[in-house]
Amino acid sequence: MSQIDSAWGAVPSARYEALAARFRPIFAQIREGAVERELERRLPLQELQWLKEAGFTTLRVPVEYGGAGASLPELFNLLIELAEADSNLVQSLRGHFGFGENLLNSRDPEYQGVWLERLGRGETVSPASGEVGNAKQLEFGTRLSLHGGHWQLSGSKFYTTGALYADWVDVSANNPDEQRVSVTVRTNDPGVEIIDDWNGFGQTLTASGTAHFREVPVDPLNVILAENRFRYSPAFFQSVHTATLTGIGRALAEETAGHVARRTRSFSSGNAPRVAHDPQVLQVVGNLRSAAYAAGAIAAQNFQALERAHQAHLSDDEHALSHAVNIAELEVAQSQTIVSDLIIKASGDLFDALSASATLKPLGLDRFWRNARTLSSHNPRIYKSRIVGDFAVNGTPPPAQWRIGVAE
Repeated sequence: MSQIDSAWGAVPSARYEALAARFRPIFAQIREGAVERELERRLPLQELQWLKEAGFTTLRVPVEYGGAGASLPELFNLLIELAEADSNLVQSLRGHFGFGENLLNSRDPEYQGVWLERLGRGETVSPASGEVGNAKQLEFGTRLSLHGGHWQLSGSKFYTTGALYADWVDVSANNPDEQRVSVTVRTNDPGVEIIDDWNGFGQTLTASGTAHFREVPVDPLNVILAENRFRYSPAFFQSVHTATLTGIGRALAEETAGHVARRTRSFSSGNAPRVAHDPQVLQVVGNLRSAAYAAGAIAAQNFQALERAHQAHLSDDEHALSHAVNIAELEVAQSQTIVSDLIIKASGDLFDALSASATLKPLGLDRFWRNARTLSSHNPRIYKSRIVGDFAVNGTPPPAQWRIGVAE
């Protein structure tokens, strides 16, 4: 069924339905096993392989390199559909698509060409940026250093989302000149150890745990200065969360509707012999769907803002780029608190449409709240409204980037 016929609204392009048709059978397969994977904590290795084989990971790669050349609105709309099947998979690929976006904006033709060929072949990349403990805000403990004329990478990371599933890992570090750099190494290189120790209560299958890098050999071609990363990256990565939350909203609305439709027992204090005809229950289900629809409509505006930022980059107009990036950041910030509120509330309200049996673990309905709450805890949303308010009152542009750690 098309997106419009499903009442989720307009698609981002004339070709979108044809593009989505390649992946919807895979999304359906992924969704069938989502609850079982969650209950058994079975990592989605096979499911991610299905996506790779179908070309999902090459969506933004230009056609001449073997990809689909998808626009940002097309990519993000497909991420919503994948999140509806299983939000863990979108989060697991978040860093990969961000890495690809950096390539599309790169000014280094050699670096760009080598890596677009790799991504076009289906190779995937995960991030490794965050550090825990006494890590500093403005300096990484992970280091790129020179030994005997060869570069080596050493350090430890956490929140290495998707690293267990990827071919490469893109590591944030400091070089000998104390510049922040991105260093990309293979996940099976000597000295790389990736541990499945993510113990968050949500997004449990994203492999977001620890990675160690012990004197890992580094190809100089795979090192870039962090300052050269694409300018709208914060808005891009936060928009992945917004897309994922929207997909969670759609999934919880559909699953709740299905449970209501199948119920044969009803309460004597209810309004109909079948719950499916009880107007109060139908109102709850309608509210869930409305929350998901509103989230998607808001998110679609973010995706257009990102596309404008990308097009501004291609124009080589620095003023236009800075303006488009600031506006994209503000649009995303304006959206995040509202979208997360909508979906977090809906993930609790769904139980009002069902009975106490809906809390039984085999149904896995608690995963929606756990996943939505976990996603909404990234880059604290409490700061987003302040940033927007500061712009509205004082004209203050949004911060270009943010880091967590011990302040200097």
